[in-house]
Amino acid sequence: MGRIVYCEGAYVPEEEARLGIFNRGTLFGDAIYEVTVVLDGRMIDNEPHLDRLERSLVALGIPMPLPRAGIEAVQHALIARNGLTEGTVYLQISRGEADRDFLYPADMQPSFFAFTQRKAIRDTPAQQRGISVALLADPRWARRDIKTTMLVGQVLAKRDARADGFADVWFVEDGLVTEGASSTAFIITHDGTIVTRPNSRAILAGCTRQAVLALCARHGLVLEERGFTPDEAMAAAEAFQTGASSLVMPVVRIGAATIGDGAPGPMTRRLQHYYLEAALGSGAGGS
Repeated sequence: MGRIVYCEGAYVPEEEARLGIFNRGTLFGDAIYEVTVVLDGRMIDNEPHLDRLERSLVALGIPMPLPRAGIEAVQHALIARNGLTEGTVYLQISRGEADRDFLYPADMQPSFFAFTQRKAIRDTPAQQRGISVALLADPRWARRDIKTTMLVGQVLAKRDARADGFADVWFVEDGLVTEGASSTAFIITHDGTIVTRPNSRAILAGCTRQAVLALCARHGLVLEERGFTPDEAMAAAEAFQTGASSLVMPVVRIGAATIGDGAPGPMTRRLQHYYLEAALGSGAGGS
């Protein structure tokens, strides 16, 4: 039996799901999305993902397609119908369908679809060994705090980084690292301070980032929310990035610079442990 997806109010086999060609998500990228990770059949950090979904819709002036409880019910139903134990649940909401025009009717109804993906999340080779990231100029629009589907800048950057032998990419703007192409960037200084850029319109407010900041407070780790330069990043004692489907991912090379001894550092390992402990144990990560 194939995958069951949710499309425009119905649960259907993926090969039967259809969106119209005049969907504004297709024509203009006029849509937002969210991805929630699933471990042991449970959604992790789902509340901040739904919070961000609502914020993004408000910022674009798109109404909720369902009440929040209804969207969460769709997520749970997809996990159950597809027997998903580890992977992700993807949600996408566009402004809706209308004949192509930059201006749109005031009474448009949003379009909503969702699906699950099976993938290994924990203890992947990348999480064990760490990854390398390229440093590239940030090509994206000015409202990166809205999680829109306009991802062609990230797609091209990841493609170019991969062609140069890197696993991922961190963006740089005005002499400072903004964030990863699909992650939040962190460094750890030689005195043990964890550093990440503060939230603003220049970066997406990461849900896994939010959880890691809470873990730093819980475990008494020193944290600074400030910008940092590529040179500071390349001279760091440790580095890592966070994302919904990568959790806490060690970074062992930034550009041409090896970070530490080229292996995931002890503070990063502690944060990986703290995150999974909170998400799967009695902590606040599960949903």
